[in-house]
Amino acid sequence: MPQREPPRLLGPRVFLTLAGPADSVALAAFHDREWDHLGPWLPPRSAAWRTEAHWRRWGAEAVELFLDDRAVRLVLRRIDRPEAGIVGQLNLNMLARGAFQAATLGYHMAAAQQGQGLMREALEMAIPYAFGPLGLHRLMANHLPENARSAALLQRLGFVREGYAKDYLFIGGAWRDHVLTALTTPDPMDPPAG
Repeated sequence: MPQREPPRLLGPRVFLTLAGPADSVALAAFHDREWDHLGPWLPPRSAAWRTEAHWRRWGAEAVELFLDDRAVRLVLRRIDRPEAGIVGQLNLNMLARGAFQAATLGYHMAAAQQGQGLMREALEMAIPYAFGPLGLHRLMANHLPENARSAALLQRLGFVREGYAKDYLFIGGAWRDHVLTALTTPDPMDPPAG
């Protein structure tokens, strides 16, 4: 796999960059500030999620995963409010190559930034990046049935509901069902020969 430049996706109001160890202070502050807001939507987290040391390791791993073509972990910042620091994350996880050419999509946003179209703007940059430079064919995004905000966002972006998974992930202290959605590139290409 040829080495790619780390993504830097610039939109009208937000920009996305590959996470790295230098983001540890901002990531720790973001997750400390958003601890209660994100809790109902994420798997169990330890208190380490609030520490710079954890996010320094996570950022170093993000760089390794990108270089190994296994994941793209992005941090989201506002162009017009740099003092706000990191206001969200967007991850393309579990990159699969060969005949699949797919990844799972995950994202979350600060409570105060929701409802402004910022995550939609971020996803409208990340999706062409995934289907363009990354060469993916398929993105899969799953959400809790009660997460109406994510369901509406994914639908607006063209994701199609493909199924319903019982007891899919351990979230909020219980095994929770998830709605399974996916989006495929409008310009499919044959994968490279193995």
